[in-house]
Amino acid sequence: MDHFDVIVLGAGPGGYVAAIRAAQLGLKTACIDAFTGKDGKQALGGTCLNVGCIPSKALLDSSRQFHNLTHTFADHGISASKPTIDVKTMVGRKDRIVKQFTGGIATLFKANKVTPFHGFGRLLPGRQVEITADDGSKTTIAGTHVILATGSKPIELPFAKFDGETILDNATALDLEQVPKRLGVIGAGVIGLELGSVWKRLGAEVTVFEALPDFLAVVDADIARAAQREFRKQGLDIRLGAKCSNAEVKGKQVHLTFDAGKGGETMVFDKLLVAVGRRASSEGCLAEGTGVRTDERGRYVVDDHNRTDAENVWAIGDCVRGAMLAHKASEEGMAVAELIAGKPGHVNHDTIPWVIYTEPEIAWVGKTEAQVKAEGIPYRTGSFPFAAIGRAVAMNETAGMVKIIAHADTDRILGVHMVGACVSELVAEAVVAMEFHASAEDLARICHAHPTLSEAVHEAALAVDRRAIHKAN
Repeated sequence: MDHFDVIVLGAGPGGYVAAIRAAQLGLKTACIDAFTGKDGKQALGGTCLNVGCIPSKALLDSSRQFHNLTHTFADHGISASKPTIDVKTMVGRKDRIVKQFTGGIATLFKANKVTPFHGFGRLLPGRQVEITADDGSKTTIAGTHVILATGSKPIELPFAKFDGETILDNATALDLEQVPKRLGVIGAGVIGLELGSVWKRLGAEVTVFEALPDFLAVVDADIARAAQREFRKQGLDIRLGAKCSNAEVKGKQVHLTFDAGKGGETMVFDKLLVAVGRRASSEGCLAEGTGVRTDERGRYVVDDHNRTDAENVWAIGDCVRGAMLAHKASEEGMAVAELIAGKPGHVNHDTIPWVIYTEPEIAWVGKTEAQVKAEGIPYRTGSFPFAAIGRAVAMNETAGMVKIIAHADTDRILGVHMVGACVSELVAEAVVAMEFHASAEDLARICHAHPTLSEAVHEAALAVDRRAIHKAN
């Protein structure tokens, strides 16, 4: 039986990063993953690289280019007659990007001497791992340490089972060969809004159903309202407080029944995307007697340093507590590999940024105003609109704002919230500021280049003290 210093179950953004970092630190490392690409071969990178973060951003960018060509380029004096979209070519570009990155991980594994195994990994007692290949054959390896990085999978509704043809999950919604005339989306969260935006830009009529009465309840209320206004301007039909109860496929269409306060209603769609969240993918990963516990949501129970109850068994990413974010998983993977090697490792969950890659983008870090208020923390806020930023006006990207929440007494930044163009990049400044316990005054006294979108951050920081220059306070 082969023995490794570290065995990683899962090659997603948590697992592959943990494996590479462990190998860099001189540890003999193996990484097990069952994901198979369209070519039938092992495709490293997990959900994120194969059917999540990377392919969705490729389609978002392609659809944005087409939307700009047909809707906004005329403002710049640019016109094109009868532009068309070739969906197969667009999806093919997405697939090439995916293959580039999954192949890149294989190259990194080889360069760092990480041993990959293709198959389903199951933890046995004594830190042994059983690997079941696609043909059913089994191999067992042993490790001094094991890292569980088994990720997450879409939640399936009992009345709307995924069929890959008409009722879609996030993966199959990335591979449509033509633009559906009518697309229904259950769930106004990150996945629902991003993929709904893709197909809306390409010409689909998109209706989004959200059971909760509030739009994007996890987002700061001011930012959520601003985003909702923009999405509705774009033609997204967002129905809040709409509880779906049945989805019946008839021929090539799906009849969706829902209640939005007017009794039972039915709408007919060509495709239905179910995007109501994800759950930990831990089923079948633990044999009896491993000593690893799971909670009521199937997540491995870990301490603040990602240790499970079993000696030398760790868990990271979507399959443990905390945000289901690729970058959170990667940071936990780095930290655990360093802890195993005897080095300090830590992840500050209070400064993990969130991003929704719609248009406009939404990004934030730290607490919302509602959270600060509920905790009884004295606070002040400052906000600034992109409409008053020269670069945003020049780019024709004036939608949105930046909002900063600071402690009323210490001025320490408690949260930064943004909606607008490129805020997925701007939020990094806020993360650094909060990581180093900066105050709003610190941000206000940093010189920001002009003209840039980042000036909105500068002005919002000034606005906390009611001294923004380009806004009436």
